[in-house]
This record gives sequence, structure tokens and C-alpha cells, in this order.
Amino acid sequence: MPKAIRLFLKIFCVFVVLGLLAFASISAAAINLNSLPADLAFVDLAFQEEGMRLEGHEDIFLILEVRGGETASSVGRRLENAGVIRNSLYWNILSRLSSEHIKAGTYRIELPMSQSDIRSILVEGHQLHVRVTIPEGSTLRRTGRLLEQAGICSEEDFLIASSSPEILERFNIPGSTMEGYLFPDTYLFPLAFPAHMVVSAMAETFFLRLYELIGEVHLSPAELNNRVILASIVEREYRVPEEAAIMAGVFDNRLRIGMALQSCATVEYVITEVLGRPHPNVILFRDLEIQDPYNTYLRPGLPPGPISAPSLISLRAVFNPALSDYLYFRLIDQNAGRHYFSRTYDEHIRAGTLYTKGI
Repeated sequence: MPKAIRLFLKIFCVFVVLGLLAFASISAAAINLNSLPADLAFVDLAFQEEGMRLEGHEDIFLILEVRGGETASSVGRRLENAGVIRNSLYWNILSRLSSEHIKAGTYRIELPMSQSDIRSILVEGHQLHVRVTIPEGSTLRRTGRLLEQAGICSEEDFLIASSSPEILERFNIPGSTMEGYLFPDTYLFPLAFPAHMVVSAMAETFFLRLYELIGEVHLSPAELNNRVILASIVEREYRVPEEAAIMAGVFDNRLRIGMALQSCATVEYVITEVLGRPHPNVILFRDLEIQDPYNTYLRPGLPPGPISAPSLISLRAVFNPALSDYLYFRLIDQNAGRHYFSRTYDEHIRAGTLYTKGI
């Protein structure tokens, strides 16, 4: 083929592509967004009803999941079917002209948005992250429920990952689960994030916060576990921060003389986590008789494992307990959260009802 003809064909193809790009750009800008219900804040394309189209309304967003191994043309067809883009021709041209590939993940797409901007989000991998707050004193089961409600991972997968031998070995946890070692905090996780990565991230946060609190940990895994167990109990007992260290001192005193810890929080754990009953507002005397290794009214020493995720306040308290000769404490002001600390059982018994810390 003569050079002149080849040159002509190249120039012609360039003009065709530029023309298609211009046409598609104009078409995309002319999308009419009018029929979307005013109360619809977002649409998840992964769960979108067949035939439903986004033709409507500014200041909305959609949740777009790019599945592992999915092609750019497949994403374009889904966007076109949903009415997000006018047609997928321009989308496919953009994909062919670029050497960068879209990345699997979950994304938030603001509408209206140009096709090139949508593609930039998917190429750069700016995934949607969900903010979830795990309250101090949460158990693994409650943490799993919160993660599932946020759409991060299922409660079942989270609990399985929390007892994974690989993760337990990685973090030198002597128990059978990560209970107590997943730091209560506010996290940003992608939607549909692998549960083992969630657990690992929370455990890494725990050890980072512990290092910030006490520096290098020079305790064996078993010795550290005892501290975490005690911190998890203090977490579920204290209400006023300045009393946490006093409570830690009380428990140390009991352990030193071989006295049962007699923690209502451990009985609460048996009721809610072992027996699966609703959280009690008051511990009854019959509850103190429940036969279980976590019942520290019946079993002297520490329970088999932590009962909650301790905060920095509780961890600081068990590493720096207040020195005293107190052996007892009891809540006397439920509104203020104040406890009465006593040295003798007679003083303690006069203090009143046994309450539990709310959730």
C-alpha cells in the first residue's frame, strides 16, 4: 500500500476516534436525570433491580462493585444498563486508549459524573471505605454484629477469623480466640473486606496502642494474657475513669491472697456470651451460682480468657494499679457511676445492689 494512502487512513482513523469521543462526551453531558425518587440517597448496582435506571437527580451516589476478574466492557454495560452512562461506546474507547486497568473493589460514584472521571476512580482504586466504631468493652460477637451491619464482613466470617490458628500464632495469643486483643476504636474498612484482614488490622492496632502505652513489652505471651484478661474485667466494671486503677488494685489484692475475684462482669459474660441470654440490668444471687469457668464468684483466680476489648484506660490501670488495702467495691451511685471501696465484707455488704455496666 502506498505511503500516502497509509498516512491518509491513519489521519482518518484519528479523526473518527476524536469524533466519537466528542459525540459520546456531548451525549454523556446530555443525560436527563429526572425520574429518580427524591428520597433515594444511593443505589447499589450489585443489588439493583432488573430494568431499573438512574435517570434522575443530582446529589445522589451509587455504590458500584467491580468484581474480581471483571472486564472494563462488562462494567460499562452495567453502567449503561443502569442509565449512569448514555452508552458504553465511549467507555470502551477510553478503555482501549488507556494502558491502565480498572481495579476490583467497591466504589462510591457521585452523580452526575463524566465517564472519564468514573473511570479514573476505578483505575486509581479509590475504594469506598465504611466508618465503623467498635465501642470499648465490646465482645467478639458484638464486634462481629457491628461489622456485619456496616457491610464490612459477616459476623460468622469474623468469628471464624478471630479463632484462626494462623492469626493466633502470628500475634502469639495463648488462648483460643482473639477476644480482648482487637482494639476498640473507629476504623475505616472497604465494603466486603476479608474478615481475616479486619481481625489482623484490629490486632495490629491493639499492639500499637499497647506499645504507645508501656513501650516494649517484656512479658511472655501468658503473662501479657493475664494482664489483658484483668484489663477486660476492669473495662466492664469501671464507669468513672479515675476509679479504674483502684479496681485493678482491688483485683490484684484478691489474686495475691487467693481470694475469688467475684466480678459481676464475668457473670454477665457467662449470661450473654456463653448462655446467649439478653444483657441483664441487675445480677441476681441465682446468677452467681451459674456453673461456668468464667464465673469468678465460684472459681478463684483469673477466668480462662478476656471477656471484652479493653480500652487504654483499663490497660493503663492494670499496668499501673493503685496501691491500697481495699478488697471490695460496689456501685453506689448509678447516675454518677461512683463506687464504694471497702476493706471488709461487712462494709461491702451494706453498700447495696449488684449492677452491671450497660452496653
